Amino acid sequence: MTVRKASKFSIDTHSRSDTINLINILTAWFTPYRDKRMITLLALGFSSGLPAPLVFSNLSIWLRDEGVSRSDIGLFALAATPYAINFLWAPLLDRLRIPYLTARFGRRRSWALVSQVGLMLAILYLSLFNPADGLFMMAVAVLGVTFMSATQDIVIDAYRIEILDTHQYGSGSAAGIWGWHLGGTLIGGAGGLYLAHSLGWNIAYLLLGCMVLVGIMAVLLSPEPKIYVTDETRAEEARALAHLERWSALPRLPRRVIGWLYVTLLAPLMEFTKREGWVLILVFIFIFKLGDALLGRMSGVFYRELGFTLPEIAEVAKVYGLTANLIGIVIGGILVARIGILRALFLAGFSTAATNLTYSWLAASGQSMGVFIFAVASDNFTTGLVTVALVAYLSSLCNSAYTATQYALLASLANLARIWFSASSGIMVDALDGDWTVFFTLCAVIALLGLPLLWVIMRRYPNVS
Repeated sequence: MTVRKASKFSIDTHSRSDTINLINILTAWFTPYRDKRMITLLALGFSSGLPAPLVFSNLSIWLRDEGVSRSDIGLFALAATPYAINFLWAPLLDRLRIPYLTARFGRRRSWALVSQVGLMLAILYLSLFNPADGLFMMAVAVLGVTFMSATQDIVIDAYRIEILDTHQYGSGSAAGIWGWHLGGTLIGGAGGLYLAHSLGWNIAYLLLGCMVLVGIMAVLLSPEPKIYVTDETRAEEARALAHLERWSALPRLPRRVIGWLYVTLLAPLMEFTKREGWVLILVFIFIFKLGDALLGRMSGVFYRELGFTLPEIAEVAKVYGLTANLIGIVIGGILVARIGILRALFLAGFSTAATNLTYSWLAASGQSMGVFIFAVASDNFTTGLVTVALVAYLSSLCNSAYTATQYALLASLANLARIWFSASSGIMVDALDGDWTVFFTLCAVIALLGLPLLWVIMRRYPNVS
């Protein structure tokens, strides 16, 4: 009797001990998300993500509902080119001061406010148009939105990197991406579809433009980050400027202009080219998300052609998809912290390619709500994993002296492939005679192309940062 009681007591003690250990482990995993800076990054991510459905998925549905061809819808991706080339004006945001605003709010916050106000006005301007009025002018309006949105992204990405320590990049990326999906997937995406269904597309865009105020309030309530420049970077810039001073044939003013242009435009690029394997890294970044680019551009058109209604798409693609994506983002941040950035990136990249095949299953199944939910949820889950890992990797490659310029260059390289390559997605579907099963299978194969390069980087250049 006594032995049995002792045995039961021992089992209960071990059970409580295991439970406490599990709670401690989970608490340790989620501790990075308790930092108050994560709230700021969440709100800034909201403002960054809000324009995405307005120029991508929802815009495609709007155009299709108005009878625009799939090829023309695909070509609308070209209006998003500013996302791919914002590195061209990123150096100006690293160096130029805005009269009064920079002195009042600091370099990062002043540029954030200017870009956010411009973005809100651009979305409100887009809400005045209709595809029936002419696609060209509507494309011009979209171009205005993407330019201001891409400019805002430069500032937000630089702010995130500068406000955090290196070991917080995974959790910081996760917080920003959570906010991105709250703004882009839930409010701009699902909310935009519900609003369009009830009030029409123009009113939906008008109301969503006002939601940029969330990001503006976050900037006003947040601190300005401190910029740390290494002695090596200062010495390199000083050597270049000293060399220019010896050009006695040039007047002093042109020498100063050339020196400013070097420090602003060339020094960030020259510094990056001194890294080992930098060419391979750039090629990998360019091709890594090509498969997702093709799939994402045509997914809304695909849903409509299967016969799903706007409320159904909003519920499944935005609500169920958002839930899975947010879970994937949190787990992605944990994976980065636990197994490292590169390993997490490889695992997430392979998983993303595999889940692309679920859309082939949906295409073969037809208008099946169960398969629709599974395909969207699984794809969004792995997208959350891969996005956190990729953002953390790009952040780790940046020199703090040139944060905005270098991150914008790397992110633009990834966006360049996504935007330009995705413009051919409608043409590909038409060339396949609308065979969505084959199209999504090709997307899965293309999504695997970057993994061999990543394997080489992991083996030969694991510490390039």
